[in-house]
Amino acid sequence: MTSKIKVDNINKVSDDSNIIKKCGTTTTIGSGASNPIVVDGSAVTLGRCGGTVALASGATQTGFGRTGTVDWITTPKTATFSAVSGEGYFCNTSGGAFTVNLPAGSAGAIVSLADYAATWQTNNVTVTPNGTDKIGSVNASVTLNTEGQSVTFIFVDSTQGWINTMDSTSNVRGVNVLTASVSGACNTLVTAPCNANVKIATFTGPGNFTVTNVSDVAAENIVGYMIVAGGGGGGAKNSSALTNFENGAGGGGGGFREGRNVPIDNFTASPLVANAPTNAITVTAQTYPVVVGGGGAGSPYPTGSLAARGSLSSFGGLTSAGGGGGGGNGGASLTPGGSGGGEQNWGGGNNPTGNTPPVSPPQGKNGGAGAQQGDGSGGSGGGGGAGEIGVNASGNNAGRGGVGVSNSITASSVGRAGGGGGSSPGPQPGGPCGSGGAGGGNNPGSNGQTNRGGGGGGSGQNGASGSGGNGGSGIVVIRYKFQ
Repeated sequence: MTSKIKVDNINKVSDDSNIIKKCGTTTTIGSGASNPIVVDGSAVTLGRCGGTVALASGATQTGFGRTGTVDWITTPKTATFSAVSGEGYFCNTSGGAFTVNLPAGSAGAIVSLADYAATWQTNNVTVTPNGTDKIGSVNASVTLNTEGQSVTFIFVDSTQGWINTMDSTSNVRGVNVLTASVSGACNTLVTAPCNANVKIATFTGPGNFTVTNVSDVAAENIVGYMIVAGGGGGGAKNSSALTNFENGAGGGGGGFREGRNVPIDNFTASPLVANAPTNAITVTAQTYPVVVGGGGAGSPYPTGSLAARGSLSSFGGLTSAGGGGGGGNGGASLTPGGSGGGEQNWGGGNNPTGNTPPVSPPQGKNGGAGAQQGDGSGGSGGGGGAGEIGVNASGNNAGRGGVGVSNSITASSVGRAGGGGGSSPGPQPGGPCGSGGAGGGNNPGSNGQTNRGGGGGGSGQNGASGSGGNGGSGIVVIRYKFQ
């Protein structure tokens, strides 16, 4: 037989107060102001007036009803489904629109929905009431079509049905920024020394600029850039049998093109751009091939072939033309290009054309004209630079190479795309601020500097066995805001 203890009250020894007291159908556990539990036939009361009911660590509660919130289901919904009262759902419509069927309405029923992937503006969510239930007093479906929207519906009564008590038209999301990578030997991607929010991609040879992600801020997808083509080679005489009649002209600087996004990245640009964005390049998520032009070969002695034009550079649909080769070989070799090559001393006083093909602002200037003396001698013109026409020869004095331009796109001010100096009895310098080669006089012409697009210097005169200088290779630089 099972043992039993039968009592109506249990009292404390110390003061004889009740610990458990039964009075009719009511049982009280605890005494005085500390009565925490009262049990009778119709209600269970926990805690005293003004007291606190706390769950122990790790304990859970059930059956206490809702407090106007939902339990969120964290597995996103991707297709039509039926909602359950008391639950919230993340609706992912990136794969297509779908429908949410509401449960049968009863007072206090609650359902929440949120735009999981910020795609409701493209692929909507349709919310459909059950049977004759209403949404906002109308028995009809509603469409949720706002990006980032979240809503909470509560069923009130048969007159209004489901009423939306919360409607957020946006959700808090991290902002996407422009990210990119660089490929190709010796090409680099670094943070700008003077602007920690900007990356500088420098291409000294061919490669790819790959945009892996674009910014949510449209203006930040406009990149700054500089595209410099290879400089033209310098001219030279073609035979040791000719003495006083051959002077090689300077090669033209490579075409120079530049753009800047002033509000986003206001580096010091060249005078060609001034203070406004020019020829803006807006990038998208794709791979952009980058071409970096090599310098043109100088006219070799004594084979007599013409000096070569520099090769083009390109990025993002824009191209800079190679500089024109300097004239030589006893004729008027008028070579157009990004900047024109200088004219040889027998040329007849012409200025070889720069900015060919034409772009705005101009990518370069004309070459300098040669000067023919009565005895057939004379000076050759300097090659054109990005910032100045090649200087014309005067009598036996050759023309200096045209001035290049400077900017700080690589963080420090560097001059590029100057013309090569022409040749005469005395050498002439290459274009200042642009690294064009000097004319050789009685020596070979010097080369334009590597990755600065300068023209090669001319050579010749008085039986000198020298070749024209080679043009300097080009460069492509891209700047963008990455944070």
